[in-house]
Amino acid sequence: MTDLAQRMHDTLTIRLNPNHVEVLDESAAHAGHVGANGTGFGTHFRVRISSPLFTGQSRVARHRLVYDALQEFIDQGVHALAIEVL
Repeated sequence: MTDLAQRMHDTLTIRLNPNHVEVLDESAAHAGHVGANGTGFGTHFRVRISSPLFTGQSRVARHRLVYDALQEFIDQGVHALAIEVL
């Protein structure tokens, strides 16, 4: 796990108290795409997460919770975030 992925994981753990969370840096697979930084790290991520906070929430609301928790990373250059709510 890259340092940025670990920091995102830690932030999600603190803010959403998940039962399960994975943060995968998929940036290398997006080389040459819009938002790629040429290093193969730090721009495109996949989050797999389940949390008791999602209970009774719509899919959009669940995704919004994840986006809100990670907003500081998006502001700092994370270009793409694929969210899989488990």
